[in-house]
Amino acid sequence: MIRKQDALDYHSQGRRGKIEVVTTKACQTQRDLSLAYTPGVAEPCREIEANADDAYLYTAKGNLVAVVSNGTAVLGLGDIGALAGKPVMEGKGVLFKRFADIDVFDIELDSHDPDDIIKAVKMLEPTFGGINLEDIKAPECFYIEEELKKLMNIPVFHDDQHGTAIISGAALVNALELVGKKIEKAKVVFSGAGASGIACAKMYEQLGVSHKNIILVDTKGVVYKGRKDGMNAYKEYFAIDTEARTLADAMKGADVFCGVSAKGIVSKEMVRSMADKPIVFAMANPDPEITYEDATSVRDDLVMATGRSDYPNQVNNVLGFPFIFRGALDCRARMINDEMKIAASRALAELSKEDVPDSVIRAYGGKKIEFGREYIIPKPFDPRVLIWEATAVAKAAMGSGVARVPIKDFEAYRDALEARLGKSREVMRSFVHKAQAEPKRIVFPEGEEEKILRAAQLLIDEKIAKPILLGSRTLIEQRITDLGLDLTGAEVISPGKSTQFDEYVSAYYTMRQRRGLTRFDAERQLKTHNVYGMMMVEMDDADGLVSGLTAHYPATVKPALQIIGKREGVRKIAGLYMLVFKNQTIFVADATVNIEPTAEDLAEIALLAAEKVRQLDIEPSVAMLSFSNFGGTKHPLTDKVRHATELVKKRAPGLMIDGEMQADTAIVPEIISELYPFSSLKTPANTLICPDLTSANIAYKLLARLGGAVAIGPILMGIRRPVYLLIPGSDVSDIVNITAMAVFEAQYQGRSGPKGGQIVDRFRASRSGAAAR
Repeated sequence: MIRKQDALDYHSQGRRGKIEVVTTKACQTQRDLSLAYTPGVAEPCREIEANADDAYLYTAKGNLVAVVSNGTAVLGLGDIGALAGKPVMEGKGVLFKRFADIDVFDIELDSHDPDDIIKAVKMLEPTFGGINLEDIKAPECFYIEEELKKLMNIPVFHDDQHGTAIISGAALVNALELVGKKIEKAKVVFSGAGASGIACAKMYEQLGVSHKNIILVDTKGVVYKGRKDGMNAYKEYFAIDTEARTLADAMKGADVFCGVSAKGIVSKEMVRSMADKPIVFAMANPDPEITYEDATSVRDDLVMATGRSDYPNQVNNVLGFPFIFRGALDCRARMINDEMKIAASRALAELSKEDVPDSVIRAYGGKKIEFGREYIIPKPFDPRVLIWEATAVAKAAMGSGVARVPIKDFEAYRDALEARLGKSREVMRSFVHKAQAEPKRIVFPEGEEEKILRAAQLLIDEKIAKPILLGSRTLIEQRITDLGLDLTGAEVISPGKSTQFDEYVSAYYTMRQRRGLTRFDAERQLKTHNVYGMMMVEMDDADGLVSGLTAHYPATVKPALQIIGKREGVRKIAGLYMLVFKNQTIFVADATVNIEPTAEDLAEIALLAAEKVRQLDIEPSVAMLSFSNFGGTKHPLTDKVRHATELVKKRAPGLMIDGEMQADTAIVPEIISELYPFSSLKTPANTLICPDLTSANIAYKLLARLGGAVAIGPILMGIRRPVYLLIPGSDVSDIVNITAMAVFEAQYQGRSGPKGGQIVDRFRASRSGAAAR
């Protein structure tokens, strides 16, 4: 429950209101000032004068929307005036930015004259890429939007009309599917004939509801042919021949109720009188036409949605307008037409049937969410809505001929949308694409886990990897069925029942027999999934392994070292974290394996990290960190880091590396250039080698928690074959991303042939000979 004082404090404390303007270009020097304003600013002015479309190149117009209101129909408050409505318009700007990365200026117009508003908004066209009309009362809102769409060459969209229609339209499609009814035969009653009610009725008709099956009800009762009281042209369109005169009359035998009217106007008896398996959308805000408790108390066969977040199936306009404008702006659409609205609605309906990300499940209390009576539309905080809906809208704009700059590569467009959700998503998307070029066989020792199974579905669907799931076949197949998955492309292996089991036991026993392993031990250990998975990789029956969802690092690292082993020339393995910030990526090592590394260890960690960073298509700039700058403090701990730096410079003279140095020296270029111009570190460091595991672990966690970075890892370095660690409790998306990195490394290795030891080679040769015979 939100208390009045909570809301007032939210808006008044700190910086007043909810928005501010943030510059996107530096303005720190005289040169910056001359570029931002006079004389430099004259150059883009000249270009735009010569070619108006260059405004989209040199200004923020293409990502800027005006939220325009006169305050005549603000939420449930009514006509409170333009100024009083300003907090709502600022809030709308927050939602545009948060969900679709669209910049907004709110414009409050102090006029009740529709023609004044039309004239004012038309004059704003040079400034904005789109216009969102908000909280303007009916019927004036219809006229204002219609006229502006005729006059302007940028998208104009009245969210109060179309937002609820689009979102509830998606809910309608899915609800009818769940109850087994055809849309063209459904009888639908609409309560409320204002902007939202009329728009919902029109949208439902476009989705397939028959015009003759629509009954519109307003404060005067049923809208029927011949009615004179309270009518207008928009209501007249829905007037039908009927004997029904009240809402109660209309709801008898109805399949669907769509309410955008007032609190408590629907009784239990009205819901009881509806047809079998009724659909009730009680969307009046903040209180619905009938509460969820009352409706479900008389009908246990209904599907219900409301405008409230504390009931299932919240019809929230934030599922619409940010993403619709995103798609429209990105193809520079001249308008938002019916085809684009329908595409948005159908995209939401389809997304509801997809597996729900763990991040969304956590945001809504941790309870399982899946398509059904209590989940017929996506949740507002589902990050996939941006990609699905904006893409669908842009495609519809292109298909209907209103896109002025068609999108040529929709795969690249989806990547760009991912990037708007955060730099980390953009980075990981690049690994996904690399993995898709040549999917590899990745074994999952924790194949019975639900998250692994859900991740496997995505890996198969997106052609990222070929999953191998270890565990009880019976249990895995049962869970696949329970989760509604189709893992046809995955291989399921029960280690103890595998046809390769005896061969693996012999190879493992031969490999470890002089290190205390008996054959009995080999048989017992091969039944543990991590050991079996490592043997699969070593015997070339898998290209990599991903594990650690339910166990600590040693459970994966120890068998990896015993079976796969370190790369030739590597003394110790280490762990690397990738920390992705909004504008840069930093790597930190070793926060995983080596507790108190020696100077020799630190040198090796630095070389391994530099190699891995370069493998990720980033040129490493390595800083060896300590509490001292370049000999400023004599101490055994600083001497260790200094010596490690010298060792690296001898072994890799072409590597940009320096130390010992403090963390700020490593990343602030002015410190190096002004105080230590002799340093070989000519750019800010992107690879930070910490003096021990304690400092590395603290550093990466602080950067992630306080610095706003997304931590990806740990990436295990120095192992001969791709073995990747999961953090206990990782999300499905984390598993998919780590797997993409494992596939990428398997590709990078470019394995020309098996790289096992002599023992493994002998068993492989034996297998090949048997096959030949």
